[in-house]
Amino acid sequence: MANTTSKTPLALRLGLAGSVLCLALAAAAQTSTATQGGTTAGQGERAGRASSQLSRADTAFMKQAAENNHAEIESSRLAVQKASDPAVKAFAQQMVADHGKTGQELAALASTKGVELPDGPSMMQKAKLKLLEAADGEKFDRRYSETMGLAAHRDTIALFQKAAKEARDPEVKAFATKTLPALQGHLDMAQKLPAAHAADKGHGKR
Repeated sequence: MANTTSKTPLALRLGLAGSVLCLALAAAAQTSTATQGGTTAGQGERAGRASSQLSRADTAFMKQAAENNHAEIESSRLAVQKASDPAVKAFAQQMVADHGKTGQELAALASTKGVELPDGPSMMQKAKLKLLEAADGEKFDRRYSETMGLAAHRDTIALFQKAAKEARDPEVKAFATKTLPALQGHLDMAQKLPAAHAADKGHGKR
């Protein structure tokens, strides 16, 4: 039998070889693109699973904690500017620093859980901030001490106590447990403010 390969022109053989190479390269490129797309999709799917696996109660706790934290920081920044009592001003400065740190820790935790936190206080908290902003002098000191120093910290402590006992996610539970002593310390500090004494008597010592 005659050798047909030897009869095939060299240019034709080279052209065929080039076509095969191009097809191989195209197939490899498609495989790489598919792999990258699968990786990106896999990452998004894992983030979605992290969010869906977190209980509604745990998610609600994180969002409420974020709103409370924003309210504390915004009101305390206002108090640093407007408070007439040096003790109230010093307390407010401490709140800005401590709640700023808590907010960073909460944001980092929420990121790992796929939870999108509110970027500010709730509507009701914003209304209270408006009332606080309208006050001046001793009236401002008293209103800030009562609403943010006492009432807000009592509410936040109750929120964190519930999460420390009932949160299903171990990291969420650990965050709540770790943060509680600082919140309780803030309430103790607020109760010692002269402007808070009258308000605190109405609620009773807790």
